[in-house]
Amino acid sequence: MVMHLLIRDEKDGILCPIPSHFLYTSSMALCGATLVPYYLDESGGWAVSISDLKKQLDGARSEGITVRGLVVVNPGNPTGQVLVKENQCEIVEFCRIENLVLLADEVYQENVYTDEKRFISFKKIARSMGFGEEDISLISFHSVSNGYYGECGRRGGYMEVTGFNSEVRKQVYKVASLSSCSNLAGQVLVSLVMNPPKVGDESYTSYWEERDRIMLSLSRCAEAMVQAFNSLEGLTCSKAEGAMFVFPSVRLPKRAIAAAEAMNTKPDVFYALRLLENTGIVVLPGSVFGQVPGTWHFRCTILQQEEKIQLIINRFKAFHETFMEEFRD
Repeated sequence: MVMHLLIRDEKDGILCPIPSHFLYTSSMALCGATLVPYYLDESGGWAVSISDLKKQLDGARSEGITVRGLVVVNPGNPTGQVLVKENQCEIVEFCRIENLVLLADEVYQENVYTDEKRFISFKKIARSMGFGEEDISLISFHSVSNGYYGECGRRGGYMEVTGFNSEVRKQVYKVASLSSCSNLAGQVLVSLVMNPPKVGDESYTSYWEERDRIMLSLSRCAEAMVQAFNSLEGLTCSKAEGAMFVFPSVRLPKRAIAAAEAMNTKPDVFYALRLLENTGIVVLPGSVFGQVPGTWHFRCTILQQEEKIQLIINRFKAFHETFMEEFRD
């Protein structure tokens, strides 16, 4: 819906991170927008590079593209990073100066696994910098399908629209009202997410105990997987700081790349299919999300049951070692 309101024709564009969830690239294709990609900095923990943003923005404008917004996903999907406050401030300032709508995907805001970082909403960042409604247009997204509650089978969510005049806000509500609302269960869950149990409520203790138990389990699974990936030949994986995924880089042998090309298949897809066929483990190839040309990745979830994580790791290790030996240059 937001994309449709921002985009007038194919000469309008949106800056979108690479890699990122295909929801955004698909939405842009659906409404006829031009994708203006910017690459996250893998060597810097998947941070947003302001210099790359500026380069991509200037390049698009030189081609006659009117760039109208910037998508930022924090915590990241598929990369699992949590942006530091300084980087967020740079992004807000960039959008203010360049007159871009900041589209903040914050659906994994509860899922942070590192003591060195914490989630801060972009609205809070903007207000802490002294910017009000008249300074920056910001749309924030949240969903009950994500987070530690992880109600993936339930569909409900909300967005907060700030920094737009009353006429624009009326159009947002008008377009939203044309769509079917989420089902009753989704609406109930949105209410529960926005109003968790408070001190004195009967369910307060059990709610927070369950929440902490889930978060600790996810954190341990993430740490185990990152350690396992980094111990294997040709695999490097950044620390899982948030969200529900890790996004390791795999340096595939030339013979594996040639075998994939012979099958008219992308190398990371070839690797993921072989993994599935041999172990039953499902990962998504990095080419689904976008990646720097010549690099290969895959997204793996950390949602496995903790008691089964070592079995999954052992299966993965055995497959990867066999794969690398089979296609060794």
